[in-house]
Amino acid sequence: MLHIVACIKQVPDTKIIKMNPKTNTMDRRTAPAILNPYDAHAVEEAVRLKERYGGTVSVLSMGPPPAVKAIKKCIEIGADEGYLITDRRFAGADTLATSYALTKALEKISKIKPVDLVICGKMSIDGDTGQVGPGIARRLDIPPLTSVNKVVEINKEEGYAIIHRKLEDGYEIVQSTLPCLFSVEKTINEVPYSPFQNMLKAARYQPHIWSVDDLEDVDIKQLGLKGSPTIVSKVWAPPKPEGGAFIEGSPKEQVEELLSILLEKKELFSIKEG
Repeated sequence: MLHIVACIKQVPDTKIIKMNPKTNTMDRRTAPAILNPYDAHAVEEAVRLKERYGGTVSVLSMGPPPAVKAIKKCIEIGADEGYLITDRRFAGADTLATSYALTKALEKISKIKPVDLVICGKMSIDGDTGQVGPGIARRLDIPPLTSVNKVVEINKEEGYAIIHRKLEDGYEIVQSTLPCLFSVEKTINEVPYSPFQNMLKAARYQPHIWSVDDLEDVDIKQLGLKGSPTIVSKVWAPPKPEGGAFIEGSPKEQVEELLSILLEKKELFSIKEG
């Protein structure tokens, strides 16, 4: 029976969020908080592996108290247990401090029930670094398998996993010892609509909530802003693209006009090349 822990994050919806023109920072109040899309696929894959091999899926997140909502979404997808570490001392964490805090929480979860597999989304849409998953693996001293887009086999008895890693021109087949960590691509699965009974369970579910004081052997200097050597010197919104001209007329006339423009540009390009 596998015990899989999916590390997840609540993020602002980057399709909606706006930039503050004065400070050039993201105004998180302008967008709803959602479960990081890559992490939704990670949880879905964990649930599929549970159904395939048997076991338990736990989810772990670090964030402010409202991140409970993201954990409830994971319960809705099919996870069994949820853990949230929340404390002002976690605030301002970069990927290094985040991976440290999550590792300490994973160590505590492992004492409750040994962990066979940690699974993360490839990256978070508000950071795009892809560093937290490998950072956790390094701290736990387990193999990190990144860009996973297919799980071929998990064999707990013999202690190995076989997966496909996405490459630019195909994929590679990798075998790893267990326990290990996957960071998964969106292409690994499709997240379906949740069944009604899962929605009811999620609505009633209350995750385990831990503060820094609930974790063991924590070095406070490695948490939050104090433990974050990364410095963002400047953030700015990209310039808006200039609007183009519309071609008027019937569909046939529009096609003819577009072909005329393209042929003219091709001629000009040929002349310049000559």
